[in-house]
Amino acid sequence: MWSGPRNLSTAMMYAFASRGDCAVSDEPFYAAYLAATGIDHPMREEVMAAQPTDPGVVARHCIGPNPAGKPLWYQKHMTMHMIPEFDRGFMRQLTNVFLIRHPARVIASYARKRESPTLADIGFLQQADLFDQVADDLGRAPLVISAEDVRADPQLALERLCFALGIDFVPVMVSWPKGPKPYDGVWAPHWYNAVHGSTGFEDPEGSLPDLSVANERLAQQAMASYEHLSAFKLQAS
Repeated sequence: MWSGPRNLSTAMMYAFASRGDCAVSDEPFYAAYLAATGIDHPMREEVMAAQPTDPGVVARHCIGPNPAGKPLWYQKHMTMHMIPEFDRGFMRQLTNVFLIRHPARVIASYARKRESPTLADIGFLQQADLFDQVADDLGRAPLVISAEDVRADPQLALERLCFALGIDFVPVMVSWPKGPKPYDGVWAPHWYNAVHGSTGFEDPEGSLPDLSVANERLAQQAMASYEHLSAFKLQAS
């Protein structure tokens, strides 16, 4: 599952973990991304100490045997972690799905955790690039699911996603126990406080948030990439 930050990505990981037949991995390329870019993120040193920093090692892990012998494996990937210098060949051995959310909602949520986000931080351009690469490899558009659709009707959205993936929908996917999870990334104390307080998906999204002038400009820069993927999102029928 490829998304930017603040995009319902952790809740979706929890949903798949709730199945019982699905291993999950939380942002396996995070440390490699930090090491390669030198970018300063919250808990940078802790992240780099907790994960491999060699992207080749991470890629081999992602196509290796499923953890704990589980039949399914949900990998939560951030699009901005897959920088051009990293070999993307491993993606051809995965089923790639793209999780989208309106840029204004992403930016409003991200800015509460890390000030002055940039276009590179929120992952929309990278998501469109990855989507196009996978589409070229497949000869068709890969699956796209909208965070707004998931929040509007979690069961329906997950049912149609599972159907498109050729796996059974399991009703327990719409809920999970409150609190931290053993598979959370080490960065969870900074980023996951809201989802740790949840036991399921939040209520449907309301109107778009008000943004500062700078963040409104940022949202406009991200819109073309968002709309490109929106044209392929899973429909109710």
